[in-house]
Amino acid sequence: MNFTSLPADNISELLSKIIEFTQIRQKTLTQNINNIHSPEFVPKDMAVEEFSALLHEAIDEHTQNGRLLLRDTENIKFGLCGSFKVKPIVDEYARELLEEDVGDYLELQIDKIIENSFNQRVAAQLLKERQEAILTPL
Repeated sequence: MNFTSLPADNISELLSKIIEFTQIRQKTLTQNINNIHSPEFVPKDMAVEEFSALLHEAIDEHTQNGRLLLRDTENIKFGLCGSFKVKPIVDEYARELLEEDVGDYLELQIDKIIENSFNQRVAAQLLKERQEAILTPL
């Protein structure tokens, strides 16, 4: 889906960001599974709490002032035309788990993928419903 072609209202833009973030995270989590036997491999993840806090601030701004304000953070940078970049971070807990028990490590990664997929599906469904509401005449 091309999210840049959708109407640019604040809520739709936030939902699009969630979908894009979860797509990027899905790739990183999949790499964490695919690369477990690679020498010197270090598991990574996205800064989920940082992204969540950023969205919380943006929603507060939207509620108070009716505008969307997305601020750059250490690992998330916003660009022109709605673009943004997310820098993966080392997942220290997963790194330790990989060294101690590969089975538990894989279970952690699968749990993260399931949770991430759920978040993505919810955001996509909300965005779809929002777009249908916008495009349906009263």
